[in-house]
Amino acid sequence: MKQDMILILDLGSAQNAQLAREIRALGVYSEIHPHDITLEELHALPNVKGIILNGGPNRVVDGVGIDVSKDIYNCEVPVLLADHKGDAPWPEDPEARKQALSNFIFGVCGAQANWNMDNFIADQIELIRRQVGDKKVLLALSGGVDSSVVAALLIRAIGKQLTCVHVNHGLLRKGEPEQVVQVFRHEMDANLIYVDAVDRFLDKLAGVSDPERKRKIIGEEFIRVFDEEARKLEGISFLGQGTIYPDIIESGTKTVKAVKSHHNVGGLPEDLDFELVEPLKMLFKDEVRACGKALGLPDNMVYRQPFPGPGLGVRCLGAITRDRLEAVRESDAILREEFAKNGLEGKVWQYFTIIPDVKSVGVRDGKRADEWPVVIRAVNTVDAMTATVENVPFELLQHITDRITHEVKGVNRVLYDLTPKPTGTIEWE
Repeated sequence: MKQDMILILDLGSAQNAQLAREIRALGVYSEIHPHDITLEELHALPNVKGIILNGGPNRVVDGVGIDVSKDIYNCEVPVLLADHKGDAPWPEDPEARKQALSNFIFGVCGAQANWNMDNFIADQIELIRRQVGDKKVLLALSGGVDSSVVAALLIRAIGKQLTCVHVNHGLLRKGEPEQVVQVFRHEMDANLIYVDAVDRFLDKLAGVSDPERKRKIIGEEFIRVFDEEARKLEGISFLGQGTIYPDIIESGTKTVKAVKSHHNVGGLPEDLDFELVEPLKMLFKDEVRACGKALGLPDNMVYRQPFPGPGLGVRCLGAITRDRLEAVRESDAILREEFAKNGLEGKVWQYFTIIPDVKSVGVRDGKRADEWPVVIRAVNTVDAMTATVENVPFELLQHITDRITHEVKGVNRVLYDLTPKPTGTIEWE
């Protein structure tokens, strides 16, 4: 069943993602597009029942106010102006906003509430089969939520035309490569290729401290590894990726500057000869999980906490060294073990450790010791666009501190990050 769509055109609002989520919560599909969409581009989109012009503080770009074309105002699709800072103020109260949206979407536009995971999966399977045909797809399978759901969706759509590649780049959590092989090769019967590329990645990252450069290096090297693996196989024409909507939004639009680059959005090498298959690119994180559940993936995979594409590379701050990387891995394993023991594993959305490239004086075996601090980050969020900090019991933090400072080599301090998003992002780099 084709899903009706409400189109959000970005006129400088900082609340595009929130508005899209509110529309989807009403059971109607919604996408965010740039303000300068043409009438031809609009007509190419399926089942657009209404347009919301979402204005806000970024409506003036380089000193010039932006607007949609007259063609959009005059098109046959109903148009609503929702300005968060202007002549058509948008309600602040959630219930008033919900009522205003309902009146427009169902009353004015006549849209149907047919946005659900079963319809989404059916549509994506059709689109994947149409795009791929009888060709083969190579999938970057990290074992995280996004790539796992992509794998399940591609298996449902094209079966054995899919080859999964798991790259151990040395930046994974403790025991993770072994777990990925066990789950996907032995339990899910996926066609899985395991690549040990630890030295290759860490050698390229040696001495690189800028976080954006690290992300680019990791992203480009990932693609090159897949390219090499594809050359060993016959008929690989497509690269599957777990890009999701927050990745695209945070990588910047025409009115919003990039928060950070994502390895699966930017940094693709010019010699890449794959076409991308990105079936989750219009889903928020909670919707990805719902998709995974609908596809029959186990809970421990669907609700696994998110892990960035660059892995521990963005948690070993600054230039990565093998000893500090190992300290991040070991401290992270202790944190995860203690959260699981104390009932926080399913309660907290994401939790991890970070080690900055600084040392502080401490005492070890009665002597002065210059060692690293470990920062603990534990946050809750729905869509990764905003996040709050978990109120971890102080006694548990003391116990975790004792374990980390005594069990992790080179660490003498533990700190807790109290910063929500915004002003902080979830990751430090």
